[in-house]
Amino acid sequence: MPAAISGIAYALPAKVVSNADLAMEHPDWDMARVEVRTGVLHRHIADGETALDLACRAARELIRDHPAAQEADAILFCTQTPDHVMPPNSALLHEYLGLPDKVFALDFTLACSGFVYGLAQAQGLIAARIASSILLVTADTYSQLIDPHDRGPRVLFGDGAAVTWITSGDRGLVDVAVATSGRDHRAFMVPKGSKVLHMDGMQVLGFVQSHVPAQVSELLARNGLSVEQIDLFVFHQASRLALDSLRRTLRIPEGRMYSNLERVGNTVSASIPMALRDAVDEGRVGPGSRVLLCGFGVGMSWASAIVDL
Repeated sequence: MPAAISGIAYALPAKVVSNADLAMEHPDWDMARVEVRTGVLHRHIADGETALDLACRAARELIRDHPAAQEADAILFCTQTPDHVMPPNSALLHEYLGLPDKVFALDFTLACSGFVYGLAQAQGLIAARIASSILLVTADTYSQLIDPHDRGPRVLFGDGAAVTWITSGDRGLVDVAVATSGRDHRAFMVPKGSKVLHMDGMQVLGFVQSHVPAQVSELLARNGLSVEQIDLFVFHQASRLALDSLRRTLRIPEGRMYSNLERVGNTVSASIPMALRDAVDEGRVGPGSRVLLCGFGVGMSWASAIVDL
């Protein structure tokens, strides 16, 4: 049975940093040009909150809306900003939710492609009959890794967490493709001995342009689908430049690609489920819709999935 997305909730920090705020802090930054290139107007920044704190808030909201999620038998927690070296955040969320001992709990550290990789892992757990109700948590507080004077990442990233309830069902994950190019990892990393993110924005953009469209096209082709047969494309909310490039290359029709970049920025592993939840809330998709989800980033890694909602 396919892994079905049965609910999504997300949490954002209360603190909001606007482009006007950044312009006051750095008068030499051309924020008008930043807006054009990134598409970001506001980003939420954690002020004393951790990835686990945000995940706990999102999990509370999810369980409020879907009480049966309280009976989850697996937690997959994707984060690159864990609260501790050990124990893993999945174990701490397990305690917070008061789940029984017979729960599969695992952290993994992939970032912007982490949600789609998590869907693949959830499908495996369901197929192996290890779990049938899974909390896929994607939470990052990248602001703690960013030099406040480094314009590239500072204007782009926001903090946030999403918790997605995945169950076995008649509809759900149709197919998934994952890929890794470890030789390109230096374009986006926290170097050894450092606590600060290094990002070569143009190299990352070039990587996205040269790798992601081919994977999406191959995934569609092997499932006998065209771009026009997808109701909505939800890509990792990397930047406006990246999204516009993907839309043009794949010839995605106007209105078939969703973005919430301007409101929340690039929220790393949480960006795809957050955007999908917003798209559902806005009536862009719903039960019976077919969506294509695609994430790309750290590793370098990229992953695409076709999902029937």
